[in-house]
Amino acid sequence: MSLPKKMKDHAAKHAEATVPHPEAARKQAAQGKLLARERVTAILDRDSFHEYDLFVEHKCSDFGMAKKQLPGDGVITGTGTILGHPVAIFAQDFTVAGGSLGLAHARKITKIMDHAIKLGIPLIGINDSGGARIQEGVNSLAGYGEIFYRNTLASGVIPQISIILGPCAGGAVYSPALTDFVFVVDNISKMFITGPEVIKTVLGEEISMEDLGGARVQAEMTGNAHFYAQSEAECFEQVKRLVTYIPWNNRKKADAFSVIPSRSEVSLESIIPAESNKPYDVRDVIKAVCDGSDFMEVQALWAANIVVGFARMDGRTVGMIANQPAVLAGVLDVDSSDKAARFIRFCDAFNIPLVTFVDLPGYLPGIDQEHAGVIRHGAKLLYAYSEATVPKITVILRKAYGGGYIAMCSRHLGADFVFAWPCAEIAVMGPEGAANIIFKGEIAAAADPEAFRKEKVKEYTEKFASPYVAAANGHVDAVIAPHQTRDFLLHALEISEEKQELRPQRKHGVPPF
Repeated sequence: MSLPKKMKDHAAKHAEATVPHPEAARKQAAQGKLLARERVTAILDRDSFHEYDLFVEHKCSDFGMAKKQLPGDGVITGTGTILGHPVAIFAQDFTVAGGSLGLAHARKITKIMDHAIKLGIPLIGINDSGGARIQEGVNSLAGYGEIFYRNTLASGVIPQISIILGPCAGGAVYSPALTDFVFVVDNISKMFITGPEVIKTVLGEEISMEDLGGARVQAEMTGNAHFYAQSEAECFEQVKRLVTYIPWNNRKKADAFSVIPSRSEVSLESIIPAESNKPYDVRDVIKAVCDGSDFMEVQALWAANIVVGFARMDGRTVGMIANQPAVLAGVLDVDSSDKAARFIRFCDAFNIPLVTFVDLPGYLPGIDQEHAGVIRHGAKLLYAYSEATVPKITVILRKAYGGGYIAMCSRHLGADFVFAWPCAEIAVMGPEGAANIIFKGEIAAAADPEAFRKEKVKEYTEKFASPYVAAANGHVDAVIAPHQTRDFLLHALEISEEKQELRPQRKHGVPPF
């Protein structure tokens, strides 16, 4: 056969494998969903996608499968670039057998995962699947297991990003759960272990797919999703932005960008109220000190009493963690401890320095929190900060009481630099509560108990809660004016860039999961 004839045959085979069935494509569009190939090209730089394993076929012959041809076996795999950054990518194609996962489908995914690990580039997975291909039986389950195994091998080695753009049910949800960042889109993304029909059959409870595991549920209630978008286009822009903040792998640092001064028009001195019990938005502080006032918040809708995300200082990526006084006074609880601990461990794994802003009264008290395991969950935060060996810089803005002071990257958990504003209050507990306990008898016996109590509160504050007391004991490196914060942070980051910290040899630690 001549080369022209072979080229013609190749073109026909390529079209057969890449052009979706019209009816399936129409149904996808009717749901407001892009086709798998459209999604890949929308995320990647123009003309950068190179596809592999296009002609892979399933080997199943049971239940009529021998007569079925499934183009690409329902998944697209390849490599490309995002803003010049190389990435590996796979996208499940719901127009082919509902994107169901069989062994050949899974092996295509694990092959591109192996490439990503070996080449040291981020992995992006687009999930849109009806679940396991039941015609293949245990082979389908084997495929899921092989994917989970590689998710675990890749953890902390390359960044892993999951984009949920359709159903992701049953065992399939564990792959996104093992990745670093999960993106969801309103009215499109669905994640759950057991669907509404199973729940109704077993428990007699009725609930819609959206209310059970929709995008808003996963982003706001469960914390399973890190980024929430209103449309696929918005989601893809979020992915592109995230990629600029993170390195290709754990052997590199994130790319540096040109330094842009803060665009914040609000002075740091004016952000925090004089009264220590008045709320404010700590994101204003972050934006006032970072380059271009550009802050990419992670898990913004879940556990809002703590803020985590990426920013740049002097052009380089920094992980920001901050108590949020505008929500529950910034207390630590079960969810906020989980949220911060996971973010800290990602940053540490990928050489991203940590900057922590502290303003909290401590851990949230209550029966619900105790029974939910706040001891164990709170310990995750202590473990994450203590384990991290990247540069760790802490700024105490206002309150830092009790266990909360220790947990928020204090000197005692290995912070490299600890700075405090003059209005900082560092103490075992709040001055009001401390004075009421210490001077309980004297207050009761005083001629004017309330005036005497206020006097003792002031005395306790000056003697024990002042930042200068902590500084006198070496727990705070410098008490700085708010307007000096960016300068001190930039200097601390610069001189700690080549930080090395040796730890005892071990196979791995055992965090309080």
